[in-house]
Amino acid sequence: MPRRTAIRAPTAASLPDTLRIPSSTHSLVKALGRFSRSSLLDLVLQWLDEKNVRACPPYLSGDNTQEEKDDDDNAANPYTPASSIEELRETYEELRDRKGGKREIIDRILEGDWRYGISLRQLATVDIQYIEDHPVGMRWTALKLERISPSSSSRDNNNNNKSGDEISASSIPRLHASTFLRAIQREISPLVKAHYYISRSKTLPLTFVRIFVVDSPYQQPRQSSYIYTDSSRIVYLAFPDSAPFVYSSLISSPAKRTSTSTSTSTEPPAQHITTDTRTLRKLVKDAIPTALSRPQERYVLAPTSLTAKSLHTLLALRGPGRTNAANGAFSIFADAVVEGRPLDPRLPHHVSPEVYALGAENVKETKQDESDLQDTATGPLLAGKPSQRRVLQNRNIFHPFEPESGDSKKRKLAVSSRFGTAGTNLSGSGTFSANNNNISQNTTASTPSTKPTQPLPQPALDRLDIHIQDPPPSPQDDSSSPPPSSISSAGNNDDHRPTQTTLSLSFHGTNIIVGLRQLADLGVIDAKRMPGWMTGEEGVSFAVVRGGRVRRKDGGGGVG
Repeated sequence: MPRRTAIRAPTAASLPDTLRIPSSTHSLVKALGRFSRSSLLDLVLQWLDEKNVRACPPYLSGDNTQEEKDDDDNAANPYTPASSIEELRETYEELRDRKGGKREIIDRILEGDWRYGISLRQLATVDIQYIEDHPVGMRWTALKLERISPSSSSRDNNNNNKSGDEISASSIPRLHASTFLRAIQREISPLVKAHYYISRSKTLPLTFVRIFVVDSPYQQPRQSSYIYTDSSRIVYLAFPDSAPFVYSSLISSPAKRTSTSTSTSTEPPAQHITTDTRTLRKLVKDAIPTALSRPQERYVLAPTSLTAKSLHTLLALRGPGRTNAANGAFSIFADAVVEGRPLDPRLPHHVSPEVYALGAENVKETKQDESDLQDTATGPLLAGKPSQRRVLQNRNIFHPFEPESGDSKKRKLAVSSRFGTAGTNLSGSGTFSANNNNISQNTTASTPSTKPTQPLPQPALDRLDIHIQDPPPSPQDDSSSPPPSSISSAGNNDDHRPTQTTLSLSFHGTNIIVGLRQLADLGVIDAKRMPGWMTGEEGVSFAVVRGGRVRRKDGGGGVG
């Protein structure tokens, strides 16, 4: 009996969750192969949850129709279909209890229980689970929501560089899942077709939104199934709790494909199925502030000059915590290492160097243990008390058995005063909770039950790009440097400053600020003369320096 042909009619609706991708698609094997065996089993059990099983229907024995009985593939398939969802769930629970490889799970998914295809909802959960398992596997950029006042919008129609009003805590737009998805769909549905998936992070105070965009699924001839796994057509958004920021994935080029026999015969080249993906992603980016806006409350997305691979870094530098504008020398106050505040009326010599290096509550304990550490090797002490480890870490780590000279102590005090707690075990001592009720939403993924607060990891910038637009000093300027007042006035007068970059600096590494601090500890860099962007005080990954100051309005790490 011949199969019935499905009728496809153009609509303005989004792509349904139940739209299936053939399980024979080679890219599905690669997508599932990124996970470990335990993560794959967690994914399958999430698909079989009562909330998701309707959008992720498996193949069951009761689903056999007359058309499917005539297929020879079912008889030759080694995987016997389960009779119910409960039986299939028990099967994967048994697979979790015994040892094995992940290839066994992948084959059972694609050739057995989901032999007729993987739905778009399942593919979305795969991508979100990968972000959860690999928090540094993708590069993110932080964008700020700025409110446009009605008076400034009518007065500055021809000047788009005017920044919006500062957003107070009470005027942060609330992210309601269904309302946001309907609003953004209304903006982009006349131009592109998209699939939306929203999920609550299990470990971070974030709400993920995955948007897959495609020109039109009604093209003839039909597009290859590879297009549904093309990473260049996916936009990831992360909304932190109680913060006027949006984290967005950067533009990525279409994935490079290897010329294998399977992909060459079934999938056309990437340039034939990707039609200007940068334009498609830009349409989504422009629709985000409109979807979050309300009557008399319009917002725009402004760049913040911060791009990083770690979501922990974005939460620390552009999040709801205390460290947004308290980095570098001010981090000792944000991390509550010392008592008081930056405007403390006490003179600087009233605060001992140990207070800045270790914290006020640890000074007495450290002084009691210093006598026990002088005649003992370094190795056994690293496994001792936390206070002993702190003493060793703050002593000369490159020459631990040599007495510290006066210059070394002065240098360490200068480093501590400029970097604060950055690069030490006291950095990021704040906590956060993944369960926050400040954002009203309808999440499709199961939210973790009671999860205790976790220490926020240390923020780490993996890249720092600086463009200096100051002209090189002439020999006449070496004798007398201009006073700070002239630098400040010159920095404010941008019309008479050069706009062409005279020097570009690019730093790469796992944690650039920690590396610069180690160089300052060794005396390679003068800590007293270091600019603020080298100590992490500015909290940016891209900056334009003019007149000795960072020009924030010139830098940007925006999307597409």
